[in-house]
Amino acid sequence: MGKTVLLIDLDPQGNASTGVGLAKGARVPGSYAVVVGEARLAEAVKPTLVPRFAIAPATIDLVGAELELVAASRREFRLIDAIRTDTCAYDYVLIDCPPSLGLLTVNALVAANAVLVPLQCEFFALEGLSLLLNTVERVRRGFNPALELQGIVLTMYDGRNNLAQQVVADVREYMGDKVYQTVIPRNVRISEAPSHGKPVLLYDTRSAGAMAYMHLASEVLKRERALAA
Repeated sequence: MGKTVLLIDLDPQGNASTGVGLAKGARVPGSYAVVVGEARLAEAVKPTLVPRFAIAPATIDLVGAELELVAASRREFRLIDAIRTDTCAYDYVLIDCPPSLGLLTVNALVAANAVLVPLQCEFFALEGLSLLLNTVERVRRGFNPALELQGIVLTMYDGRNNLAQQVVADVREYMGDKVYQTVIPRNVRISEAPSHGKPVLLYDTRSAGAMAYMHLASEVLKRERALAA
């Protein structure tokens, strides 16, 4: 959409880093070195195949970061301190969090202005959503009063599945306009793209999955303009 974007991969699995084609040997220093204070954020940033899009990649060392941060000073503020130290020339900084609600995720929430939640259209995902919303509220009260839930993105949607339809209906009823209108479908091209080291927007721009993500980006920007007005 013409914006400059930095993605900080805080998930030890490193799926976001793999998805943009970054080889494991090219990920050092990464986000681990940033949160434990071994490197500045600017030193960890790597270019990607996508113009105006860079990444601070994840390494397997993040697995141990939770334990290392327990006794660290300002342990919840490591990421935001790093971001503030290196003024980033980006329109957006996206932080990809691990599925657990530990110190890495808390660091991301303390650093964030808003939370965007991808929600699989499955029953167990609804339970995870309530836990995440509780964590967001605790972080807002304790560390980051400006934090807000920007929106929920429904993903891996299969319209032929009655359960998926019910999940969509339940989430929209409960969360209202916090749920984006754009729904990301189950799409084979989205599944194939990471194995080719490319985002789906480069792998197959005309696929249903790529088109859905472009619509989502447009909706995110439109919603931000409305909030700023």
